[in-house]
Amino acid sequence: MLESYIKECLYFTANRLSRVVTKMAEDEFAVSGLAPTYAFLMMAVYDKEGISQKELSEILHLQPSTVTRLIEKLVQKKLITSKSEGRRSLIFCTEKGKALKSLIYECWDNLRARYNEILGQEQGDLLTLNLYQVSDQLERKE
Repeated sequence: MLESYIKECLYFTANRLSRVVTKMAEDEFAVSGLAPTYAFLMMAVYDKEGISQKELSEILHLQPSTVTRLIEKLVQKKLITSKSEGRRSLIFCTEKGKALKSLIYECWDNLRARYNEILGQEQGDLLTLNLYQVSDQLERKE
């Protein structure tokens, strides 16, 4: 009986999926020396040099305080710099950070290839899109 409750519960199912995918991502990004969330933050900075902390929070769907901690850690590693412009903090890559770009994107490609090998590319892409849309829908209802 409990097993059926768990299988029918979005909370437990989503957390189980999160743990499985997190493990895969951590394995794939390990060679970069960065946890996946740090790597995705770096990808956002690669995409837009001078991105604001607020934009990073919105893109990564993380609380501003979490993004601040991530940025501080990447600044300590000398991968990014943070420059204040009025009330905004703008984030830029250092040369050391730029040197990781191809490796980070390779890790991202490897992660996608890994779950697409199991799910199939069409199913993996569809699942990702559906989860993103459902997350948006649930977030707006809170």
